Amino acid sequence: MPNPLHVLVVGAGVAGMAAAGALERRGLSVDLIERRTQNPAGAGLFLPGNAVRALAELGVGDALRDGVPIRRQRLQDHQGRTLAEIDMAALWRDVGQPVGITYDRLRTALAEKLRLPIRTGVTVRTLDESEAGVAVTFSDGTSGSYDVVVGADGVHSELRRMVNPAAEARYAGQICWRFVTGNTAGIHDWTVWLGRGATFLAVPVGADRLYCYADLSMPEPAAAASAGMPLAEHFSHFGGEVRDLLAGPDAHFSTIEEVTDSTWRTRRIILIGDAAHASSPNMAQGVAMSVEDALVLAESLGGPGEIEQLLARYRLRRLPRTRWVQARARRRDSTRGMTPVVRDAVLRLAASRIYERDYGLLRDRP
Repeated sequence: MPNPLHVLVVGAGVAGMAAAGALERRGLSVDLIERRTQNPAGAGLFLPGNAVRALAELGVGDALRDGVPIRRQRLQDHQGRTLAEIDMAALWRDVGQPVGITYDRLRTALAEKLRLPIRTGVTVRTLDESEAGVAVTFSDGTSGSYDVVVGADGVHSELRRMVNPAAEARYAGQICWRFVTGNTAGIHDWTVWLGRGATFLAVPVGADRLYCYADLSMPEPAAAASAGMPLAEHFSHFGGEVRDLLAGPDAHFSTIEEVTDSTWRTRRIILIGDAAHASSPNMAQGVAMSVEDALVLAESLGGPGEIEQLLARYRLRRLPRTRWVQARARRRDSTRGMTPVVRDAVLRLAASRIYERDYGLLRDRP
């Protein structure tokens, strides 16, 4: 019986941990490394139905019990007037119950359930790819030989530069702030307030905990310098609930970027998750696409065939779905250019149809 493939997974975020877990479940030998020694600050997650399904297939669905079931999405104007409400059970049917959860809790659950040893504070220094495998040297001076290397190292992936040096992350026209705070407002639904080129979102993520996300449209990355103004001032014209939430903890600031290059692979290196196809968060598909990637990659590498052919098949299988998500996210982001009067009228009349159009395809298995 041939020896199992030896795989290096670079990056121990959700994508990397899911890949390592899925590959091990298929009987492959996996090493998992992570550059960071701490998790990103202020991170919460909304997991749509297909993300919940993928996590259940990975074997960690019960970990989502620590999250909060999200039964509807409430869309409001910046003063809190309701524009539409979306029933999550009607949208996702039997796919999965959407959940709000903190990033820390999900990542801890993945580590506990999958029992993955992670080497932290380490990254790849060099890769030497040949027909026989990939020779890797690490930043701590150690080295190893692998059959496949998986780049799950996020939107600013170092592995992506090795796959295609020209494949850079692109500014998506938005800046954002994220933080987790107490749910003193008693918000029980996914709730968004929509202003002109400005959005504030609140999602319950635990007992009396609320994940808040605020963003602004800005045409050029350099315009992000205006973020030096206190966050509350950017949203001072929003309703009282938003202003009260902005009095909470300091927020983590970042720009929104996307990755559109579709190279994804060499003979034995493959990119997954945000390293391959980062998108605007408008569709809330970051975790879903990452875990789906992990499951499909494990299925692909667990089958018969030459490694290069298996990676090529994986790419062809995942590319249409991830492109769909990016295209829908861009289209949803484009509504920011509408005047609030037009946008609000469209949402009042057609929000359910828009959601069905955007998410209906994702009810199908990847």
